[in-house]
Amino acid sequence: MPVDITDYRDIFLNDRPMMDTRAPIEFTKGAFPGVVNLPLMTDNERQRVGTCYKQQGQQAAIVLGHQLVSGAIKAERIQAWADFAQAHPEGYLYCFRGGLRSQIVQQWLKDEAGIDYPRVGGGYKAMRTFLLDTLDQAVGQCDFVLLGGMTGTGKTDVLTRLNNGLDLEGHANHRGSSFGKRASGQPSNIDFENRLAVDVLKKRARGIEQFVLEDESRMVGSCALPLPLYQGMQRFAMVWLEDSVQGRVERILRDYVVDLCAEFVAVYGDQGFVQFSERLLDSLNNIRKRLGGERHQRLFGLMEAALAEQARSGAVDLHRDWIEGLLNEYYDPMYAFQREKKGDRIEFAGEQAAVLEYLRERSRRQA
Repeated sequence: MPVDITDYRDIFLNDRPMMDTRAPIEFTKGAFPGVVNLPLMTDNERQRVGTCYKQQGQQAAIVLGHQLVSGAIKAERIQAWADFAQAHPEGYLYCFRGGLRSQIVQQWLKDEAGIDYPRVGGGYKAMRTFLLDTLDQAVGQCDFVLLGGMTGTGKTDVLTRLNNGLDLEGHANHRGSSFGKRASGQPSNIDFENRLAVDVLKKRARGIEQFVLEDESRMVGSCALPLPLYQGMQRFAMVWLEDSVQGRVERILRDYVVDLCAEFVAVYGDQGFVQFSERLLDSLNNIRKRLGGERHQRLFGLMEAALAEQARSGAVDLHRDWIEGLLNEYYDPMYAFQREKKGDRIEFAGEQAAVLEYLRERSRRQA
């Protein structure tokens, strides 16, 4: 049998292909980027074996497992593993702790398909611990700068143009505000943390020791920032991005209306515009209490009229009315308070080109 692999750094830096032999329910709760789930047992089979283990012990559970995964079912699963192994000879397999399940898969591959395929020592749990440690170490060892600014100033645009930017909203597949839900949904919190950790690992491997990230709350939609990182964000230096109200309205129109509508149509087809409209109206309803009844009703009417015109003619011009109203009456006062509160940490403020130049120069100074 091949020697177990425990070079987790190499696995993630080089995107080694991996097949996860855990049950689908385990995979859904958390996995690694690009990994394929080819389970030894289905959720139901795993549950039955687990119950047997509790009631009758390990040996009885093993016997039951072999009974459940036998004959045509066993042959079909071995074929799927063999296909993966042949397509990815440089890859690995793993289970939760690098224990019995991955041993069985490895043994069956050898005995039935003649394939020696390496296994990740310590399995999912060891790799997950490695990634969490990677994030903790980065917070303790690296320099971080927060990018703040009013809603719609284009903070994500700046981050994606920096080689040391960490796009938290990108990893969470959410724009971060009450209107931030995307058509394709969010990853699990574990998947979010794993994606972020791999990003940090790869950037540090390229020699990057200073990171720029957006000033976020603890939650990016349903994804929670790792606590050490969020705690650090309460003290990191800040750069403040500025833009005119008109520029911000146009950017929000692009991101939250034109692009988001296209995204919903791509995902839901003929029902895409209906789904998009409901999402937009629901997002406004979610902040109804904070807006107050009169203001919410007025902005809701403007949004409904804009959506009706968009459905009729495809024109999006009327959306500017509710966007500008929401900025002036809700988001801007809130962000102005935040800027004042964090003012002593702001070391530079300016529009996009100036902020990009400053952050790139700051990174060069730190190198």
